[in-house]
Amino acid sequence: MQREMSAMTPAFRVQDRANRGAQPFDLRKQPRLGESLIQGFLAVCGAITVLTTLGILYVLGREAWLFFRRPEVDLLAFATRIKWQPAIGEFGIWPLVIATLLTSTMAMLVALPIGLMIAIYLSEYASPRVRGILKPILEVLAGVPTVVYGYFALTWMTPLLRRIFGENTVDIYNTGSAGIVIGILILPLITSMAEDALRAVPQSLRAAAYGLGATRLETAARIVLPAALSGIAAALIVAVSRAVGETMVVAIAAGAGPRNFNSWGEAWGGMALLNPFKAAETMTGHIVRISGGDLSYDSIDYASLFAVGLVLFLMTLGLNILSRFLVQRFREVYD
Repeated sequence: MQREMSAMTPAFRVQDRANRGAQPFDLRKQPRLGESLIQGFLAVCGAITVLTTLGILYVLGREAWLFFRRPEVDLLAFATRIKWQPAIGEFGIWPLVIATLLTSTMAMLVALPIGLMIAIYLSEYASPRVRGILKPILEVLAGVPTVVYGYFALTWMTPLLRRIFGENTVDIYNTGSAGIVIGILILPLITSMAEDALRAVPQSLRAAAYGLGATRLETAARIVLPAALSGIAAALIVAVSRAVGETMVVAIAAGAGPRNFNSWGEAWGGMALLNPFKAAETMTGHIVRISGGDLSYDSIDYASLFAVGLVLFLMTLGLNILSRFLVQRFREVYD
C-alpha cells in the first residue's frame, strides 16, 4: 500500500483525498514575507542604480548644454578641431580623445595577450594548488591604489623606457609608460573574466577533443577558446572601458597639457599625434587638473569640464552597448 501511494501523481493524490472527504492540498502560491522583502530590496537597489545613472546623465547633459550655448563655443569646431585651449577660445576635443585612446590602446596591447595566456593556463593547465597561489596574487594587483600605479609609471617605467629608447626620444611625462602601467592595472580584470568564460565551457567538449586525439594545447586553442569567445569579448570591452576611465595614472605620468596642433595635417605629419613617447593629456587627466584649480562657477574652463565628461560618458556607454552586442552575437548555448 505504501508503495502504491508513493507512485501516485500529485494531481491523483489531491483527487483521492477529495473522494475520501479529506481536506485537499492547497497548491496555490503561499505568501512568504522574508522572500517578498528580499525581492523588494533587490528591486529598490536596481531602481537606485538606474536613477543614479539617469541623474549623472542629466547633470552632464544640462551643464554641457549650457556650455554649448555660449557664444564663444562652436559645436562643429568642438567635434572637428585638434586644439584644446579653453582659455583662448579653442575647443577642439580631439587632442584629449586621441590621448585617451592612445593610452587605452597601449594598455590593451599589454593586458590582452598576457591576461588571456594567464587565463588559459589557470583554466586548462594549472593544478588546484597553483591556481590557489596565483589567484590571490592577481587579486592583490587589483587592490593596489591607482595612485601607486601612477608613481610606479613615473619613477620606474619611464626611466626604463628612457634607458631603452634614449632620453632624447622619451619625455619624462609620456603616454607610453602610462599606457603600459594601465595594462598592468587591468590585467587582473581580463584574467578573471576570461578564466570564468573558459571554465564555463562544458567539460564534455574537452573530453570529446581528447577522445579524437587532440593535445591539450590544441583543445585549448581550437575548442575551448572559440567556445568562450563571447565571454572573452565581454572581458575585452569591460577592460577597455576601465582603461578609458582611468584617472590617476594618466594624471601623474602622461602629462599635464593636451598635445595640440593647428591642423590635422600637422598632427599626422611624422605621426606626431600618435607618438607614445611624448607628453599628452587624456580626458580624465584634464578633468582632474582643471577641477583641482581655483575656478569660478561661471568660467569657461569650468563649463568645459562637463562637455569633456559627457563625451567620456558617451564613450563608455558605447563600449558597454558593444559588449552586450558581442555577448549576444557570439554566445554559445549548451544543453
